[in-house]
Amino acid sequence: MLMADKVLQWERVWFPPAIVGVVSLLFLIICHLDPSVLSGVSCLVMLLCLADYLVRILAPRIFDSDNWTTEQQQRFHEICSNFVKTRHIAVNWWKRLFTLKEEKPKTYFTSTIISLEAVAWVGQQVHNLLLTYLIVTFVLLLPGLNQHGII
Repeated sequence: MLMADKVLQWERVWFPPAIVGVVSLLFLIICHLDPSVLSGVSCLVMLLCLADYLVRILAPRIFDSDNWTTEQQQRFHEICSNFVKTRHIAVNWWKRLFTLKEEKPKTYFTSTIISLEAVAWVGQQVHNLLLTYLIVTFVLLLPGLNQHGII
């Protein structure tokens, strides 16, 4: 997690292009193979199972627990607290949405219909794989954008 956090926070100059490059390569492979949804989900689950199996075997050999420092432990706690804060923000947005639904149902209905209509229009105009690529790239670059004050 600490290494992934370093990459997502752009601690080195070459991390953002590397993120975009890896994501682009994965999506080019998916585009070239053009799997069906069922095949894609099956391959994804197989990769997750393989990763689960290999991490248990390789992690003790790669990461020595004797080298774990208090600084690393503190950074790990910061990462976990950021996850919790992000979850709280999402839950608060969800609660606000339902509060709007209860207090102003017409505004809720109108804004929901307009938003969903806009999303449907964008989905109709842009290919699904391109849209997914843009979303995944943005989500992976978002922590670095926040860290460097761009957003």
